[in-house]
Amino acid sequence: MTADDLLIRRAEKSDADEVFALAREFGLTFRPERDAFDAALPELLANQDALLIVAVVGGRVQGYLLGFTHLTLFANGPVAWVEEAMVGSGARRKGIGRALLEEFERWARSRDARYVGMATRRAPEFYHALEYEASATFFRKVLR
Repeated sequence: MTADDLLIRRAEKSDADEVFALAREFGLTFRPERDAFDAALPELLANQDALLIVAVVGGRVQGYLLGFTHLTLFANGPVAWVEEAMVGSGARRKGIGRALLEEFERWARSRDARYVGMATRRAPEFYHALEYEASATFFRKVLR
């Protein structure tokens, strides 16, 4: 794959099947359900504070990133948060994750975000190579 083969663009409703398949690769506490996914997708695509982008190679979606900006009190302005970032298992180590994050960073800067944050335990070497640093411990509580 060359850089010319990779297209990063905003997701469209027609990307739903491929993005859903990638979301199912997370394998965490939650297992994505199609009905919930189909209900959320149009809202996310219309949300001005959200960015859902896809990485397309050879006409197929090989990765996606979902992130948001929101106002804060402590950072003197908005911050950006990557909620989900996934590159398909067969497409990793080809620059797709880097391209998705760099596009998200451009969008975050255009919205005057003070920083980009995310919670992940995976691929620390990848994030360090992109100049991200460990910053905090992540706590969560699943609400039932």
